Amino acid sequence: MMDLSWLATAFVMGLLGGTHCVGMCGGLSSAFTYALPERSRHGIALVGWQLIYNSGRLLTYMLLGLLAGFLLTGLQNLGGVGTAIRWFAGLFMMLLGAYLAGWFQALATLERIGGPLWRWMAPLRQRLLPIKHPGQALAAGMLWGFLPCGLVYSAMALAITRAEPSQSALVMLAFGLGTLPTLLVTGTASAQLRRVLQRPGTRQTAGALVILFGLWTLIGPELIPHGQHHHESSMTPAAVNHEQMNHEHMDHGSMHH
Repeated sequence: MMDLSWLATAFVMGLLGGTHCVGMCGGLSSAFTYALPERSRHGIALVGWQLIYNSGRLLTYMLLGLLAGFLLTGLQNLGGVGTAIRWFAGLFMMLLGAYLAGWFQALATLERIGGPLWRWMAPLRQRLLPIKHPGQALAAGMLWGFLPCGLVYSAMALAITRAEPSQSALVMLAFGLGTLPTLLVTGTASAQLRRVLQRPGTRQTAGALVILFGLWTLIGPELIPHGQHHHESSMTPAAVNHEQMNHEHMDHGSMHH
């Protein structure tokens, strides 16, 4: 049974990172809007097309998470390695928070490293334009998922802490869903709302919160009793309740004896 706190962390990280998405993906999202036929650039039709684009992006994120999970399967069973990966993810998230807030730009270097692959994909993106049917939009969205982005790299760092393919993919899906509200706004709403999201105060608040999530990733599991963490994290809530009832029944029986 997956610990849902990891999914919640990934979702909130994507949601708070929306201030970064406006700058990184805003231009691309707008370009996809103008790649549509004129009649599809407004109202509900535009929202529908943006959902298709973003579905492709989320699909790429899930595939990346799945690949990471396959490569790292079994590492969680090696206590020292699993802890090292968790610390790596926590520190990466703290760097992301500082990056979002504009306090420390280390992740900008990583984004530049991914630039050559993005440029290599440029002809593929061009072949899909203009967008005439949903299949093209989905494929364009999947290519969008490879945009070099410190936020995505941080989500991948979090995903590899699960070291199990399906769980890593779910972490990336949760992250992608967290980014979805901002990117739908970026693709369909007013420039005024985008400016609000990019205000220094908004970015700094989001960055500080992501740093706190990074700290929790580092030290949170240490605050949970070791045996309880491993035992209960592998049980469903119903199983936990059943076991508690069994303990209560045994305690009640021992009182009678």
